[in-house]
Amino acid sequence: MDNSENMDRMTTLSQVMNTLSERGIQREFRMNAACEMKFENSEKVYQPSELTILKTYRFEGDSNPDDNAVLYVVKDNAGNRGMIIDSYGADSNYPGEKFDEFLRDIPVQESDEFNF
Repeated sequence: MDNSENMDRMTTLSQVMNTLSERGIQREFRMNAACEMKFENSEKVYQPSELTILKTYRFEGDSNPDDNAVLYVVKDNAGNRGMIIDSYGADSNYPGEKFDEFLRDIPVQESDEFNF
């Protein structure tokens, strides 16, 4: 099957992160050891209802399942934009169920702005 129309599309995590950085999205939302989701360099603790997922990118390693990752472009209610990055598969960045439960509860509103 010929995928020539997709040949110029970004296929790596670093390519997407670089493009997002060029568009001003450079900070991350991260869950800490206390299972609190915070925006990088902020003390605000977020609930899923205070965030919106604007785009999801999945990356799968061709030869190594450890290369699987997902990047979410996220906006908070104040308009701050950032990303959540997680390895998935055998090794996740976030152990336990709290992170997965938190992500499932974030509303999704896909934005064409991030189709690149």
